[in-house]
Amino acid sequence: MTDASSGPDAPAPVQGGDAAGAVGTAGSTRRSHFVDLTPLRSSPPFARLWAGNTLAGIGTFVTNTAVGLNIYDLTHSTFMVSLVAWFSLLPMIVAGLYGGAIADRFDRRSVALIASTVAWGSTLALATLAWAQVHVVWAFYVITTVNAVAATIASATRQAITPRLLPAELLPKAAALMGISGGVMVTVGPGVAGVLVARSGYAWTYTVDVVLFFAGFFGLWTLPRIRPEGEVPAAGGFRSVVDGLAHLRRSPNVRMSFIVDIIAMTFGQPMVLFPAVGAVVIGGGSVTAGILLAAFAVGGIVSSLVSGRVTGLRWQGLAIRNAIVSYGLGILGFGAVLAATELGGHAVESMDFGAVNRWALAVAALCLAVAGGSDNISAIFRQSILQSAVPDHLRGRTQGVFTVVVTGGPRLGQMFAGTLATLTATWVPSVVGGALVVLLVVVTVARVPSFRDYDALDPQP
Repeated sequence: MTDASSGPDAPAPVQGGDAAGAVGTAGSTRRSHFVDLTPLRSSPPFARLWAGNTLAGIGTFVTNTAVGLNIYDLTHSTFMVSLVAWFSLLPMIVAGLYGGAIADRFDRRSVALIASTVAWGSTLALATLAWAQVHVVWAFYVITTVNAVAATIASATRQAITPRLLPAELLPKAAALMGISGGVMVTVGPGVAGVLVARSGYAWTYTVDVVLFFAGFFGLWTLPRIRPEGEVPAAGGFRSVVDGLAHLRRSPNVRMSFIVDIIAMTFGQPMVLFPAVGAVVIGGGSVTAGILLAAFAVGGIVSSLVSGRVTGLRWQGLAIRNAIVSYGLGILGFGAVLAATELGGHAVESMDFGAVNRWALAVAALCLAVAGGSDNISAIFRQSILQSAVPDHLRGRTQGVFTVVVTGGPRLGQMFAGTLATLTATWVPSVVGGALVVLLVVVTVARVPSFRDYDALDPQP
């Protein structure tokens, strides 16, 4: 905690800034570019929550990767693997909306613990099936859907807890730390899953997640009770959801943070193209696809590691706009590499990594790293606006909507990129989509001056 008198239940005000436009304490500006660890030092509960969530998140990505491999081994069908995401989409949306309402009515620590327990139970069920050698595909869909619903509620609740553990000026720095943990999850989890599945089998792989989950429980168990402050929603769940959406309509800055993210995710999601890029454009097969995915994640990690001064920026709406424009340019650059490779006659149709077009792979990975870093910077400030400008009694519901946006946006992006690539060429979705991201975000933000001029010293929803 920042001091003994404030406690976890007392929201801390934003402190003063300096003439350079950075948010700081006592008018000071952070000199180091390295990630600011102040949130971990000032709030032991946040530090435990962050560390526990990171370890548990690695386990989650281990299981998510293993489930896809397991279903493919049973069915030899990519379509059957994709059904995991589609079966869980609508339940996740409902869970995000209603889960946020639950987090705004009850003790958030208890809500997060119950949801996490259900998620842990679903992972235990996967491990049990694997140890018993029960190979029923429909069971994977049911269990992973239950897991996705529980994880959605737990995630929205944890995000609503964070502003109660830290003063407002530390929220961007906390978001940067979350960016590091998210990048570690994405890069470490799938790699660990691949090694474990190959060497030990699915049963041991799922069991690793069962064990890592206890780190997340520790972070939650050590929290104090965190009941919502202000007006507690009535018993009617649907009415509570409607009230939360009504507040979003009256909150142009929070709403814009969602809109610009939807633009970026809808038109700038090239991940679905990576297998084809590895097979018929750059070459290298699954290894190339893995490198491209890792490049995006590594970009996010690096941007958080050097976020020390960035997280002190005062004009956060402008920072979001610039970060998403940079993201769009990174995606556009990736598309340009594919276009130059295909149209220039340098495409490599080979699953052998030894035959890969190394220059194209290097430049494409660099572009994706820029996009990943820019996306992470945007996420830092979008999360900061969401946590500092929204009243505490509405944070759960707003975080629930945010979860829906984060969940649904990439799926729309996969549909856009996959469909356009099928109708045209592999490079077209990234070139067209990247250009659309830049154009639409610039035009959209210009139409909402309050978002463009959003001031972290005076957070307004």
